[in-house]
Amino acid sequence: MRGKVYLVGAGPGDPELLTVKALRLLRSADVVLHDALVTEEILRLTGSSAQLIDVGKRVGEQRLSQDAVNQLLVECATWATTVVRLKGGDPLIFGRAAEEMAALRHAGIEFEIVPGITAAVAAAAQARISLTDRESSSRIVFVTAHQAAGNGRTNFADVAMEKCTVTVYMPGGCYRDVSKQMTAAGLPAETPCLIVSNACRENQELLWTDLGGLQRLSPPDAPALLIVGSVTRCRDEALIAPLLSTYNEAMEAIR
Repeated sequence: MRGKVYLVGAGPGDPELLTVKALRLLRSADVVLHDALVTEEILRLTGSSAQLIDVGKRVGEQRLSQDAVNQLLVECATWATTVVRLKGGDPLIFGRAAEEMAALRHAGIEFEIVPGITAAVAAAAQARISLTDRESSSRIVFVTAHQAAGNGRTNFADVAMEKCTVTVYMPGGCYRDVSKQMTAAGLPAETPCLIVSNACRENQELLWTDLGGLQRLSPPDAPALLIVGSVTRCRDEALIAPLLSTYNEAMEAIR
């Protein structure tokens, strides 16, 4: 007999942002294969008898290949009734779900997708901005700065469009590339941008800048998400007031 695999979105990291269905599956799972970005607070919600397997990929560390993860999913389904593949954000957005679903289909394993809150939505909510605006942004583009080996580098000029909000997942060390390619494609250097690091977590950081500023900034901690577009111009004064106060105090000390 074979069990069922659930590809579950863990959201940005705050346990309160899990769906009710995701929480129920975590509590009833026999085995949970989780990404590196899934927080300890969420992992503690799993049932006491669940086996936890870390299959996350970390920069600079040799981890399981995607093929090995696919095979492990299939193997777990041969002995476990409920297998949860727990992914940060939403499984279907830059979560390698297509490869895992293909492996499960090939093995004849039943599976189901449980959506989660993706990073772009979580980051915008924390910054209190809208990803769309009837006056200035009628389109949203999701793009990743990292592609599969052999596919080359992401061409950010392709998504440099007016009245469009561009969300860059896993920008890593690509901030300068984003700036250079988008400005070369015609967007002004003054186009506003927002970087949200560790969205919805205790160490969350928000950094407002523009395309020109992306070439000069010190990259914030990962995981981070970059939002490019006029919607990021709408800063919430309640959020930036403490930052301005700290900046003013520092300037006074210098004087």
